[in-house]
Amino acid sequence: MQSLLIAVVLVLIIGIYLFQPYKVNGESMVPTLHNNERIYVSKLMHTFSYLPDYGDIVILDSRVDRPYTFKDAFLGHPVIQFIAGVEDGRTNYVKRVIGKPGDTITIKDNKVYRNGAALDEPYINGPMNYNTDEVWNVPEGSIFVLGDNRNNSLDSRKMGNIPLDHVLGIKVF
Repeated sequence: MQSLLIAVVLVLIIGIYLFQPYKVNGESMVPTLHNNERIYVSKLMHTFSYLPDYGDIVILDSRVDRPYTFKDAFLGHPVIQFIAGVEDGRTNYVKRVIGKPGDTITIKDNKVYRNGAALDEPYINGPMNYNTDEVWNVPEGSIFVLGDNRNNSLDSRKMGNIPLDHVLGIKVF
């Protein structure tokens, strides 16, 4: 019994602070990732509060309207959900980092511009059908994210900038 308890504690620590598998839900990252695909995420970025790089694929807690807490991380762990027999009701999003603190993001002529320069985005799923006069200034402690399937993605265009504490990790494979 003691060995089982130690194993569960280790799995929780690893999953909360170091490394965790996730399942992609939806088509927002096509063609890079597909619905129901399994990915593995390093949580060191979240644990040690460092910024992801441009182009990194990140996992986000979608509840950006409130602070993310240790309780959220604990209750969202698959082992805890399995033991409790319930899910915590959150949705995790998989998106690509486009903007970091201090950046200005604009979208015109169906292209994304960061600090006035058009981005070369060979990973997107065809031309984006989206234009706006809106300008997003990325504040300290936040990032700007978009899905690779720009015409079918709920991302920073609607959600706004994502607080870094809601970035749960970076896809490693």
